[in-house]
Amino acid sequence: MSLNYIKNFYEGCVKPPTVIGQFHTLFFGSVRMFFLGVLGFAVYGNEALHFSCDPDKREINLFCYNQFRPITPQVFWALQLVIVLLPGAIFHLYAACKSINQECILQKPMYTVIYILSVLLRISLEVAAFWLQIHLFGFQVNPVYLCDAESLGKKINVLKCMVPEHFEKTIFLIAMYTFTVITMVLCVAEIFEIIFRRSCFLFKQ
Repeated sequence: MSLNYIKNFYEGCVKPPTVIGQFHTLFFGSVRMFFLGVLGFAVYGNEALHFSCDPDKREINLFCYNQFRPITPQVFWALQLVIVLLPGAIFHLYAACKSINQECILQKPMYTVIYILSVLLRISLEVAAFWLQIHLFGFQVNPVYLCDAESLGKKINVLKCMVPEHFEKTIFLIAMYTFTVITMVLCVAEIFEIIFRRSCFLFKQ
């Protein structure tokens, strides 16, 4: 019952007017979300439990882990996916309400411009997320994290903490960077496809 409802809902939505846009939706909606939901949980799911410092005390581990991870990667990437999906979702909702089909998006200048603007906004959000990810997580997860514990009133201000599965996390970081770059390239390619198909339509008239 629920599968039929999802299928009917998907079929009722306006699909992207370009081949690249449809591939982007498939790539974004399946591969990227599956990678984050399944493998992301496997890599980061129990990170806080296995994050340990010297001395190994619960309150110290929690304090240093919160310093090490101001925001967990899973939450950041989930927010990224939702925010990047918003421009396209709003446009397709508007198109569905106005009964705008794929041909109208390519044939009518106003709809073409609005769609291109939604893709440009999607690219801008991906670039912003890419920059934030670099600022928050970097490109490599080190096996040892030096925690500034001065505010805890300890005799030793800097504590050594062990980061579990640091190599797997580094690989996962690189993979998420790669996904972001791929989606940005697909968005740029989609704009060129729209311009090309729009030009072909005008040439035929």
